[in-house]
Amino acid sequence: MQFTPGPLLSKINFPSDLRKLKKEDLQQVCNELRQYIIDVVSVHGGHFGASLGVVELTTALHYVYNTPDDLLVWDVGHQAYGHKILTGRRDVFPTNRKYGGISGFPKRSESEYDTFGVGHSSTSISAALGMAIASKLKGEDRQHIAIIGDGSFTAGLPFEALQHAGVANANMLIILNDNNMSIDPSVGALKEYLCDITTGKTYNKFRDDVWNVLGKMPKGKFTQSMASKIEAGLKGVVNKKSNLFEAFGMRYFGPVDGHNILKLVETLRDLSKIPGPKILHINTVKGKGYDLAEQDQTLWHAPGLFDKSTGKIEKKIFDLPQPPKYQDVFGHTIIELAKANKKVMGITPAMPSGCSLKYMIAEMPDRAFDVGICEQHAVTVSAGLATQGMRVFCNIYSSFMQRAYDQVIHDVAIQKLPVVLCLDRGGLVGDDGPTHHGCYDIAYMRCIPNMIVAAPMNEKELRDMMYTAQLDEQQLPFTIRYPRGEGVMPEWRTAFEKQTIGKGRLIADGKDICILSFGHVGNFAITASNDLAQKNISACHYDMRYCKPIDEEILHSVAKLFDKIITIEDGTVMGGFGSAVLEFFNNHGYNKTITMLGIPDRLVEHGKPAELHRECGYDVQGIFETACVLMGLGKEKVTANKLELN
Repeated sequence: MQFTPGPLLSKINFPSDLRKLKKEDLQQVCNELRQYIIDVVSVHGGHFGASLGVVELTTALHYVYNTPDDLLVWDVGHQAYGHKILTGRRDVFPTNRKYGGISGFPKRSESEYDTFGVGHSSTSISAALGMAIASKLKGEDRQHIAIIGDGSFTAGLPFEALQHAGVANANMLIILNDNNMSIDPSVGALKEYLCDITTGKTYNKFRDDVWNVLGKMPKGKFTQSMASKIEAGLKGVVNKKSNLFEAFGMRYFGPVDGHNILKLVETLRDLSKIPGPKILHINTVKGKGYDLAEQDQTLWHAPGLFDKSTGKIEKKIFDLPQPPKYQDVFGHTIIELAKANKKVMGITPAMPSGCSLKYMIAEMPDRAFDVGICEQHAVTVSAGLATQGMRVFCNIYSSFMQRAYDQVIHDVAIQKLPVVLCLDRGGLVGDDGPTHHGCYDIAYMRCIPNMIVAAPMNEKELRDMMYTAQLDEQQLPFTIRYPRGEGVMPEWRTAFEKQTIGKGRLIADGKDICILSFGHVGNFAITASNDLAQKNISACHYDMRYCKPIDEEILHSVAKLFDKIITIEDGTVMGGFGSAVLEFFNNHGYNKTITMLGIPDRLVEHGKPAELHRECGYDVQGIFETACVLMGLGKEKVTANKLELN
């Protein structure tokens, strides 16, 4: 399908083209840019509301600043679609997030205008500060602009960067894009503070009046000095709360209407002449320009495909009941457990919709909390609750848990606190790509002393693991990792059964080859085993359930019965489940042929999960081909993880 940009946008191949236009043309550019995003995303999918909300800001930034020499650093990056369109990627924008297409996030290898690769929140100020310090050392005269949302500001990293920026005195501008949203509504005291600033216009109007008067006086050092002192005094008298950012040594400006393109251009031009660290507070509406996206900002963060005229979101219609998403199994199961056990609590860092803790937050608001984009805090507050006997399910995406690793070790594992760490999006997540793939959690969790590491093969196992983890007799940290997307059981509300920690189960008996699977990918192995039977290959299959502690009884049995063994995991083969099996065999002197299938030791780009599983060689076809080669039925060597199987 062809997408036709508007008459002005069609002539903008790079920001240099944009800067040739008159200011009076910029609103039309914004209208055309917004419409182009709607046209493409409605057909091809992707993040939606965030990019619509910063159309005017994006246009103003590239109009005022000499990009790419002046450096723009986007936070998270799902709001950078307009930026991509204006910086040479308009015609390839329909390939956004598709296999082999452009990334859904800024990416340095993709464009010189993408100054810093992002995908996780709260990194922009630190990155821009590093660039500004480097420019200062090299004697380069350039601007450094970090664009960060109020949701991202709730993390600790921006405040660490602010306290450094104030003393570094580097030339940088922080634009605080305040829309009261991340994916879900922003939470916490900072949200309330920003709301106070936005609604408390007394100081800002008074300050503007004073500067207007002073501006008519003869210019000189005395006037500038006097103006600064008067401004500082006003902040203490009229609105003491405005001192938060300035306490960090940042000059504060705003709030400004983030959808007034001419005002933004004027403001940015003025600020570009002021040296040193400064912050511009703008107010925007997530989903601006598309009514439905403005009204339900969480739903329209990334709605999938939709009819742009009616707003009807496409949904697949099935004749038979379908399996639920793993996240929803978690969300409903924790409520069941909490009703039976008053000690059960839920914590998530800003992902109540993504991990489905939203159901418990709505039903039990005193026992389930969204703590904002604060993964470190989420883990440690869970640990604090656990010291008082609470059974806390701390739900964090696998890739985001990487940000709280020290807390997992220092605050949970060393103290043997029975926090249940539910890692959603374990494995290759698809279109979001390498910043969001949950590749490493099996490896980084199983090396921690006192840690239990489990992965369910289906919905029932997830429920049973959650049930087992919250029992009083279970007194160790417990990690449960599961993938993005649907399970395999339409009838999933099964009765709870206590699992024996560290015990796997036999799925199918066989005599020729053994498959050891960990997690949901065991379902791929079931299909592959059936296909192998058509080749007269009898495959034994164990669902191991736990990689720490690992089922040694099963492994001893496998070592005695099989010479050819395949391990399968939706995680990195370096240090993961397959490595655990290899370590066991080595430690017990077993000399067997073990082929590990999983995520290779390289970055896997974006694409549909099925496309990425195929690329990495651990989908049904990859398992089948690997087994055939091991059994001598393949004429050519199969490649898995881009390494030859031997």
